[in-house]
Amino acid sequence: MSRVKVADESCTVALPAALLGERWTLLLLRQAFLGTRRFEDFQSSMDISRSVLTDRLALLVEEGVLRRVAYEDAGTRTRHEYRLTEKGLDLYPVLMALRKWGERWMQPEAGPSFTLHHRDCGGDVDVRVECATCREDLTARDVTVRSPR
Repeated sequence: MSRVKVADESCTVALPAALLGERWTLLLLRQAFLGTRRFEDFQSSMDISRSVLTDRLALLVEEGVLRRVAYEDAGTRTRHEYRLTEKGLDLYPVLMALRKWGERWMQPEAGPSFTLHHRDCGGDVDVRVECATCREDLTARDVTVRSPR
C-alpha cells in the first residue's frame, strides 16, 4: 500500500506508520535523538546515500518532525542543521519502545551498542505502558478496545 493510500486511512497506527515505516526514517530519528544535526554528520554516521538522506530529511521537515535552522561556520556559506521539533521530540517513547523490543528479541551477541541512563540519578531508562488512572503496568491482554463512534 502506498504512503498516500495509508495516509487516507483514519487509523492512528496506520498514519504514523506511513511516515515512519521506512528504515532510514527511523534511523535518522535515532541519530537526531543522539544529537546529530548536520547533513554530513547524518550521512557519515549512517552510511546513507545523499539522495536518500535528502529525501528523508525533506519529508521529516515537511511533516514538522524536524526543522531546518541556518548556521554558518567562519568563512563558509550558510548551511542548515536539522533539529527535532516538539512533534519530533514526542517520538522519543516510540523509539525507546522499539529499542526495548529489539533488546529483548533481536539483540546482537555483542550486546547493545549504547545504553541509556537518567541524567539526574543515573538509573537505566525503561519504557512502560500504564493505565492513566491507576498507573498499573499493562500488556495487550489487559486492554479493551472501544470504538469512539
